[in-house]
Amino acid sequence: MEKTEIKIYTAEDGKTTVEVRLENDTVWLNQNQLAHLFETERSVINKHILNIYQSGELDETATCAKIAQVQSDD
Repeated sequence: MEKTEIKIYTAEDGKTTVEVRLENDTVWLNQNQLAHLFETERSVINKHILNIYQSGELDETATCAKIAQVQSDD
């Protein structure tokens, strides 16, 4: 089993930072992280993910973790 690593990427201007989890050669981001990366709302990311599942491009059971979305009140 490979180790899980956390990597932190920061844009050259220092304004954007994204933490990603690397596990078994796969990069994992939650919907909030994807929204931050693409400078959009989480609902837009959710819509795209649902379209990917409906089209059969990806299998939801293989790509979706069974954990709750938790949002901090920053």
